[in-house]
Amino acid sequence: MAKTIVVKQIGSPIRRPAKQRATLIGLGLNKMNRVKELEDTPSVRGMVNKISHMVEIIEEKG
Repeated sequence: MAKTIVVKQIGSPIRRPAKQRATLIGLGLNKMNRVKELEDTPSVRGMVNKISHMVEIIEEKG
């Protein structure tokens, strides 16, 4: 079973740079309080780190 992380959006994309908004959409998080379970890969971790002020990791599985 692959490792996964559960990510929740806690910040609004309003008045944020376009790259940060695009990163949120790439993760499948474009509305407040949305939760997504994602595969734990270096690319996903990098995206989460870039917008760490707008998301939080709720749980790490696997």
